[in-house]
Amino acid sequence: MQIITPAVLHNTLYFNDIPVLVYNIKYPVFTSTCNQDAVRSINQFYSSLAKEKENHCKTVLYPQAVESARYIQKNVPPFHSYEYDMVYKVTFNSRCITSLYVDQYTFMGGAHGSTVRTSDTWNLSTGKRISLQDIYPHEPLYRQKIRLRIQYQIAGLLKDNPASFFDDYPKLLLNTFNPDSFYLSPDGVMIYFQQYDIAPYASGLPEFLLPCPAAGRAGNPLAVKQFSNTL
Repeated sequence: MQIITPAVLHNTLYFNDIPVLVYNIKYPVFTSTCNQDAVRSINQFYSSLAKEKENHCKTVLYPQAVESARYIQKNVPPFHSYEYDMVYKVTFNSRCITSLYVDQYTFMGGAHGSTVRTSDTWNLSTGKRISLQDIYPHEPLYRQKIRLRIQYQIAGLLKDNPASFFDDYPKLLLNTFNPDSFYLSPDGVMIYFQQYDIAPYASGLPEFLLPCPAAGRAGNPLAVKQFSNTL
């Protein structure tokens, strides 16, 4: 198993003594005995990602925040600082397999900000990402089956909360399903969608838990846990 510690890039940027942009960028740093070359490569990936997002804050968000605050005199009325927050959450970490997601939240005024999620599942023995197809190697129609399972779950959720998904969610599922939008949990595979993909803002980022094939089946890279169900 890996030890994962956070590193942080943080700053408050000013214009005329007004704090117009605050950014907090948290990213993971791995320590593992699985494969040192793989660990260095993965650490470089997240370090580069963090620096890229910091550069985006300084070169894109900051000028936009300055333009919004330019006509405010002595911060009256108070200017609501733009915000950029990047955080990660480790959802599975066993032997040489780690799964996590990264949420990037941006607030640029208005009623609320927006969040974009990405995720990675790593095999630290090889340094390569595990794909959704890797998890379901014996299911050539795994995408269709996953969408049907999600559609079934949504139908059940709508009984308790009729407004929690858009009316045309079956079509939206087909158009917005992204095989990269998943992460592992101890209970199985979590498929997620971005804000507004299939549901209104109040529903957040919809998530759907699916069973993972038995770890002992030939061709399945997740030889870390025995799951009782199959897709």
